[in-house]
Amino acid sequence: MADPSSYRPRPGEIPDSPGVYRFRDEHRRVIYVGKAKSLRQRLANYFQDLAGLHPRTRSMVTTAASVEWTVVSTEVEALQLEYSWIKEYDPRFNVKYRDDKSYPYLAVTMNEEFPRVQVMRGHKRKGVRYFGPYAHAWAIRDTVDLMLRVFPVRTCSAGVFKNAARTGRPCLLGYIGKCSAPCVERISPEDHRELAEEFCDFMAGRTGTYLRRLERRMAEAAEEMEYERAARLRDDIGALKKAMEKNAVVLADATDADLIAVAEDELEAAVQIFHVRGGRVRGQRGWVTDKVEEITTGALVEHALQQLYGEETGDAVPREVLVPALPDPVEPLQEWLTGRRGANVSLRVPQRGDKKALMETVQRNAQQALVLHKTKRASDLTTRSRALEEISDALGLDSAPLRIECYDISHLQGDDVVASMVVFEDGLARKSEYRRFQIKGFAGQDDVRSMHEVITRRFRRYLAEKERTGEWTDGEEPGAEPGAQADPGAASAGLAEPPASTLTEDDGRPKRFAYPPQLVVVDGGAPQVAAAQRALDELGIDDIAVCGLAKRLEEVWLPGDDDPVVLPRTSEGLYLLQRIRDEAHRFAITYQRTKRAKRFRSSPLDDVPGLGETRKQALIKHFGSLKRLRSATIEQICDVPGIGRKTAETIVAALAQAVPGGPAVNTATGEIMDDTEEPGQQTGSPGEPVSTGAPDERRGQER
Repeated sequence: MADPSSYRPRPGEIPDSPGVYRFRDEHRRVIYVGKAKSLRQRLANYFQDLAGLHPRTRSMVTTAASVEWTVVSTEVEALQLEYSWIKEYDPRFNVKYRDDKSYPYLAVTMNEEFPRVQVMRGHKRKGVRYFGPYAHAWAIRDTVDLMLRVFPVRTCSAGVFKNAARTGRPCLLGYIGKCSAPCVERISPEDHRELAEEFCDFMAGRTGTYLRRLERRMAEAAEEMEYERAARLRDDIGALKKAMEKNAVVLADATDADLIAVAEDELEAAVQIFHVRGGRVRGQRGWVTDKVEEITTGALVEHALQQLYGEETGDAVPREVLVPALPDPVEPLQEWLTGRRGANVSLRVPQRGDKKALMETVQRNAQQALVLHKTKRASDLTTRSRALEEISDALGLDSAPLRIECYDISHLQGDDVVASMVVFEDGLARKSEYRRFQIKGFAGQDDVRSMHEVITRRFRRYLAEKERTGEWTDGEEPGAEPGAQADPGAASAGLAEPPASTLTEDDGRPKRFAYPPQLVVVDGGAPQVAAAQRALDELGIDDIAVCGLAKRLEEVWLPGDDDPVVLPRTSEGLYLLQRIRDEAHRFAITYQRTKRAKRFRSSPLDDVPGLGETRKQALIKHFGSLKRLRSATIEQICDVPGIGRKTAETIVAALAQAVPGGPAVNTATGEIMDDTEEPGQQTGSPGEPVSTGAPDERRGQER
């Protein structure tokens, strides 16, 4: 591992101008390429205290052994040179999008004497018109089969074409009218090229003019009583419309645009691209990349655009490119795209209308692609085994942790504090053993104390299960006083002692908390890890390992260690720990939001025995608000259909005991409701909660 100070340039050596820089390792291989508006300011960021660098950046600068740079005139030139060098050197620390397959295109070889329609993959060739990409080759063949009826362009290979010309007999398509048979000179080279041009125009989206021309010719044939020709034209129009239906119009005004969406997590990002031509989605493609450097969404978009349009010119670069976030600065990239197209290119984030709606569809596709990629990666047995071995080696365990439990604390500004426990066995989620807890031992916000309480409750229950099954010979739990009772908070978390019949699953295995994990993972750093270890020590449990995963820098903390364990970015073990931690966070925050929503929807009427939802709504509808219901007499309440005198007396007693709250607030908008309304009354849509005090929907402070 190199010391960055050993190759740091001397002060004043780095110019304060735009340029591109390269980091090389000890073998002179380029490991990172970057561009900068000011080389001096950018490179200075790499040569600071290693503790202040992002782990990925730290790994890069300690792997490098030298740095060099090239000065250019403008930021656009820097963008072009950066792309060229990334393509040439393939640096290991740069963002590289890897296609999961080679996407097929519909290609028309206009560079041949007799243009041919075919499916093409790989690098694009000069003089060939491309349409797509398509997700599947069969989709191209279906479209071509429909269109050959109207545009009988050659589709055969060079060998078939030469053989037909030699024998004087066309292939089958020539006999059934789906090829104009230029091989036997049924059509001149000029007319065949014109036919291919019409095919390209139609595929490019200029469909309206051609369809109107066919409809006019059909009408003329019918007027001249040439019904067979009119019927053929009618069938041609039907075939073209059927081909057009395969790509529904998504944007008006025959828009040409590419829509790019990004879904990302700490280590990976998925990019989805929809190619819209003539207002129709002509193709879709997607990439997945490792995030080998600390990078923003805008920078991911910039890299995607470089690789998408780096080899394209002319109409292959659309007039409009819609993205989820703009790079900073955006002007050089927009100027570079304009240069590739030879005309102005608009690069922007859609804000409203059909384009924003379509962008949301592309975003959903990106999210699904990332989830699918992670699922495939997680389902691979070899990968899971390697991940568990890496965790075992990094944490110094005796064997691979086949059962891992992860805990997370969630709250909103100290209210509704809950915790989650998720279980992964052999690297896969075991959702039937997920558990959730309410923090009952104290009030307020204290993640460390909450973690201690949860770990204590979970493993006290585990020890109780072992004692119940007779595994303890002394009749006493380790870490518990003689005669100690089971955790009183367990019942509140749905953990009350079940009947013996519920302690086994259908296959006879014990469930709930009978199994101990080999590894406990907590969401947090050294304080949370220390609290979890202290809880285990107090219970006398010394055969379960503990670690924590700090989200900010993805560092693994062990009890009693001053420094964290930093796993390599490409480590499958780190990926598995992240997935477990994220699942625990998702499970905890879902429970916390459910509890908060339930609390917001609570009402004094909920405490009235025998009063169901229908009669509660009837009361509110009759009186208009809880405030008016509170001031009503028993006789007035009895006027509500379905409410008898005994129920009315119970309602009056319940409302008299309830303390009126403060002003009601719509938590979706922060709006203070009318004074005649009170908390617990549903206003607006049935699912919209109302609460007291300041709005609590501050997701930024929700943990």
